[in-house]
Amino acid sequence: MKTILKSRLLWPLAALAALLLACTIRRPGILSVTVLDGHLFGAPIDILRNSAPLLLVALGMTLVIATRGIDLSVGATVAIAGAVSMTFIASSPDPGSLGTTVGAIVVGLGLCLVLGVWNGFLVSALGIQPIIATLILMTAGRGVAMLITGGQITTVNSDSFRMLASGHWLGLPIAALIAYGTFAVVALLVRRTALGMLLESVGINPKASRLAGVKAKTLTWTVYALSGLFAGLAGLIFASNTMAADANNAGLFIELDAILAVVIGGTALSGGKFNLSGTLVGVLVITTLTLTVTVLGVSPLVTPLFKAIVVIAVTLLQSPTLRARLAGLRVRRNRAQEVSA
Repeated sequence: MKTILKSRLLWPLAALAALLLACTIRRPGILSVTVLDGHLFGAPIDILRNSAPLLLVALGMTLVIATRGIDLSVGATVAIAGAVSMTFIASSPDPGSLGTTVGAIVVGLGLCLVLGVWNGFLVSALGIQPIIATLILMTAGRGVAMLITGGQITTVNSDSFRMLASGHWLGLPIAALIAYGTFAVVALLVRRTALGMLLESVGINPKASRLAGVKAKTLTWTVYALSGLFAGLAGLIFASNTMAADANNAGLFIELDAILAVVIGGTALSGGKFNLSGTLVGVLVITTLTLTVTVLGVSPLVTPLFKAIVVIAVTLLQSPTLRARLAGLRVRRNRAQEVSA
């Protein structure tokens, strides 16, 4: 019991349960899942589908933060991925073909990987502070996306590309399968091999890790490249969902949501130990919060306020200092009761 109470996932899971309970009270049966034409439908499936882009971005953000870094450019990378893929399909003589879709995906992911490598180069090779290095692309990235689309919202019609966001496989949304499958692969890689320990060593003490023979610069470079790649994949899902490239709004503020998910999950922004399971719970909390606000009939414009409230509550409950003070109050109270008795 004490182990459960000390777990950093306790309060994020409690927040998630509270949000689901609020949805159920407001609209009974909302969490039910039905089967239609061999596909699963319902609010839980919608949560899985809608959380897919954020999970991909937060996954890359967790790895970057583990190395004592930050990536503020993921939102711009999302916009660039959508702009490149939509422009590629729109300029193709056969937009609806599978080959065109594959080409758009390869070009979009390839460019985003290059952008991630660029961020890694600035941080690891040139020694620029991560917040400044990624702020460069965050500032310029949407301008690049605007140049690619010519300042217009590019729309296309491609059934094969639309499958990324709206398609199903084995009854489940393809977007969710991509995101959660990627998460599972990365989680196995960092927890079943020495990679996770090496990333944590770089985040805890980069100089000591280098002296111990760890290739800190290579690892740092790699996590920024992965962050760019995952953000690009999220951008493709965003573009597939609307079948349009909106350079101004695609992925807007998703970097903040990703950081919030990481923080809710218990990973410290100071680097070192990270918690991928916590990041997953954090993503589900943020996605479910958006659903809860809609179910309760609150304007979506107020959603950021609720996000801030949830983050403050969860982080305070996770705070070691607050826990220690509360434990001290309980001890003093017990002693006072013993003395009075």
